[in-house]
Amino acid sequence: MTRADRPASEPGGVLSARRRGVDKQQLSEHVAAYVREGIMAGQFPAGEFIRTEHLAAELGVSQTPVREALMILRSEGSVRWQPRRGYRVVALSARDVRDLFDVQAYIAGELAARAATRLGDDELDHLATLQHRIVEAERAGDAQLVDGLNHEFHRTINKASESSRMASLLNLTVSYVPLRFFGRIEGWPAASAHDHMAVLAALRSRDAAAARAAMSEHIHHVGELLVEHLATQGILS
Repeated sequence: MTRADRPASEPGGVLSARRRGVDKQQLSEHVAAYVREGIMAGQFPAGEFIRTEHLAAELGVSQTPVREALMILRSEGSVRWQPRRGYRVVALSARDVRDLFDVQAYIAGELAARAATRLGDDELDHLATLQHRIVEAERAGDAQLVDGLNHEFHRTINKASESSRMASLLNLTVSYVPLRFFGRIEGWPAASAHDHMAVLAALRSRDAAAARAAMSEHIHHVGELLVEHLATQGILS
């Protein structure tokens, strides 16, 4: 499961951002990230109206960044404005989710391919250590630790690619993925423990094509796990 650096998307993260004095635009982006993930995870069901005052109170912010966040989400097609009623959540389909992961798989695969020829021995050893800890954490049932280690694993690869603009595009796709619900989606911790092995082997072999294929397969795998989860929860249209 690939993960990129992005605004904190938990209620406490949004509140913490406000207390740190982040600028107005950044705070709006934190709120947008929170709602984006909430829509994907069913926290905000299709057809439901998102009440500005309620969300502001929940996140401990003023209504202004909430309104701005909802305008961002409207431009992305995640919510629809209805005059005199407010912003309504747009239904999510299996195709929507698969399209998202198709794009993410392409970008993450390309970043892994570029990293394969750039990673140093120390970085490869670091990845191997991270992967060993991911496997141990998954066996222990510690999804939170798997999530954190998984983040560092992918961040190391993406940074080594020396492709900051492409990594920024990956950030945009990852912002839709409900990572704050990592432990609730069956199979995600196990996918990190299992799928990363092929990625790491390809990187150690300096095989760009194999790294691209392994990373793309991993992303498609976790995408299908999310589709299954959302379908089971009755979230997909």
